[in-house]
Amino acid sequence: MLGKSTAFSENRILTCRGKILDLNAPKIMGIINLSANSFFDGGQNIKNDFFLIKAEELIKGGASILDIGAASTKPGSKIISIDEEWKILERPLRLLKEKYPELLFSIDTYHAATAQKAADLGVEIINDISGGTIDSKMFEVVAKNQMAYVLMHIKGRPENMQQNPVNGDVVASIQGFFENQLAHLEKAGVQTILLDPGFGFGKTLDQNYQLLNNLSQFKQFDRPLLVGLSRKSMIFKLLDINPQEALNGTAVLNTIALLNGANILRVHDAQQAHETIQLIMKYKQF
Repeated sequence: MLGKSTAFSENRILTCRGKILDLNAPKIMGIINLSANSFFDGGQNIKNDFFLIKAEELIKGGASILDIGAASTKPGSKIISIDEEWKILERPLRLLKEKYPELLFSIDTYHAATAQKAADLGVEIINDISGGTIDSKMFEVVAKNQMAYVLMHIKGRPENMQQNPVNGDVVASIQGFFENQLAHLEKAGVQTILLDPGFGFGKTLDQNYQLLNNLSQFKQFDRPLLVGLSRKSMIFKLLDINPQEALNGTAVLNTIALLNGANILRVHDAQQAHETIQLIMKYKQF
């Protein structure tokens, strides 16, 4: 099986540029959106350096990783330029790295040049929503800098992903995508790879729930599973609420994801995710 790694199933400990990420218990990746066009907290984190307050809140809540992004990836969003992206990212990233030098940092980007600039500032993880399909140089940059890589599935690009979602069996489609991209990542020399099935990225509402129900099937790749369900439309559209009201739904779906094998929860609300993990860990003792 392409992408097979014995190391993770044996000890569940990853090395990210010399830093340890112990996944023997699930971990939290806290989201810091710097885009003014983010679907949930658009613009507020960049105003008056609120990202510093948000980071502190996430860390106190239990986040082991901060995931920082400058480009909106909600449906209909256009690809932003490298220069625009880095102009937004650079100062917050420098300040946060200086304040929390021991923390793991992830940059949410599809640009290899941005990944390189982030690597130069000591970032350990690249979270690429395109799974390497937007910038062909991404895998090379990640490998050269010995960064960890989040391989996410998407159908198309944010601009058009919901206009032409996955056809047929969504689980099989993502499995095929992972096999193909893992082969390229391994050829490039990327050592630490996490898988994200990409909830909401080119899937219908029903496909998202099918995906959640079959999450454990991706364990065949023997890679850590990262899920991003936080306040997404598969919650608020189904319940006829808005993203601000979707915290309870997020907790419910994160619970299901953990029971189905998720290793990392990517969330806006770390404290609630931490409580969910604590409860599931206790439940699994019996």
